[in-house]
This record gives sequence, structure tokens and C-alpha cells, in this order.
Amino acid sequence: MSDVEAEQESEGTHASEPDQHIGSVSGRLNWLRAGVLGANDGIVSVAGIVVGVAAANVERSALLIAGLAGLLAGAFSMAAGEYVSVSTQRDSEKALLDKERWELNQMPDQELEELAAMYEAKGISPDLARKVAEELTEHDALRAHAETELGIDPDELTSPWNAAIASFVAFTVGALLPMVAILFPPAPARVPVTFAAVIVALLLTGAVSARLGGAKARPAAIRTVIGGALAMLVTYIIGHLLGGISF
Repeated sequence: MSDVEAEQESEGTHASEPDQHIGSVSGRLNWLRAGVLGANDGIVSVAGIVVGVAAANVERSALLIAGLAGLLAGAFSMAAGEYVSVSTQRDSEKALLDKERWELNQMPDQELEELAAMYEAKGISPDLARKVAEELTEHDALRAHAETELGIDPDELTSPWNAAIASFVAFTVGALLPMVAILFPPAPARVPVTFAAVIVALLLTGAVSARLGGAKARPAAIRTVIGGALAMLVTYIIGHLLGGISF
């Protein structure tokens, strides 16, 4: 191997590493952002429940039961929804990979031409695109087509169980905040303390989720706070109105 070829190979190796790191970091950021949003759902959902109950009933036992019921119902609902959603996505990805395997087995020449054309469309010269396609096909044809044509890593399909567990944990962590805020203060301070704690928490989750998504933090945080405050206000009014009615 000549010095030029060795240098090109070294550059190619180093050039591929940032792409792998970028993809890995992007995946982690997506999971982190989903976790923050899950925690936000837990905060708002359970805060709305316990504030509404607190407006109608000052007993800690009633608040604890309502908060736990909301926490468990919401966490299991989030987990189940995430499991179904990610399972559907995984099934679709597996079906696409199976189709790609069949095409590679039945029509390898056409698939090679297709891969070369995709690299050429990215700006690579026809001769180099053909050479790259041939070398990648010899190394791992399925991976080459999956990543370039489908945008799928065959070895890193999303796990529905991981997604479900992450959603369950995120919702639970978020839901614990309004429960603690409503249970420990004396009765007259419960609702104000919960309102304040939830507003601060929503400011943080709104800002963090926006930053992770590359958006401006302030507008996102304000929207999140307004939504959460409205939810608590509505449930508080309903609890206050219904609290004096005998059924």
C-alpha cells in the first residue's frame, strides 16, 4: 500500500468515526428528550388530579389515594402506549429489512446499481460511487442498503421494552413531585405550594426539552407553564364546585 493510499484509508477511518458518534449522541438526546417530556406529563397529570381533590377534600388519605391512582394509571398508560408504538415501528423496520434481504438475494445486480446511484446522487463521481457501492456490498450488503436507502441500523433496532420502561419511570418521577408537594404541607398551604412547585418544575422541563430539541427555551417553557397552570386551575375549580355537593 502506498503512502497516499494509507493516508486516504486513515482519513476514511477517522471520517467515519464522527458520523457514528453523531448518530449515537442524537439517539441519546432523543431518549433524554422523551424522558423529560414523560416527566412533564407525570407532573401535569398528577398535579391536576391532586389539586382537584384537595379543593374538595382536605384528608391526606384521599389525596394519597387519588395521587397514587393517577400515578399508576398514567405510568402504565404511557408505558403501554410507548410499547405499542415502538413495536409497530420495529415491525415496520424488520419488514423493510426482510424485503431488502430478498431483493439482495434475488436481484443483486440491480441492487448494486441502485446503491451506486444513491451515492452518485450525494455528489460522488460515477466511477467512485460504483467502487464504493461494490466495496460496501462485499463487506456487508444489507447494512449498506439499510443505512443508505432506509436509514436503519440493522443492529440497533429500537426495543419496545426499553421504551416502555423509560416512559414508565419518567412519568413516575414527574408524578412524585406534585404528590410530595400536596401531602406534606399543612392543609391551607397545600394548593399554593403545589402550584409553585409545579410551575418551577414545568419551567425546567419546558426549557430542557426545548434545548434538547434545538429550540428556544423561553417560549417552550412559557407554553409548558401555561398548559400546566390551566390544567391545575380547571381541576381546582371543578373540585371546589363539586366538593360541596352531596351524592
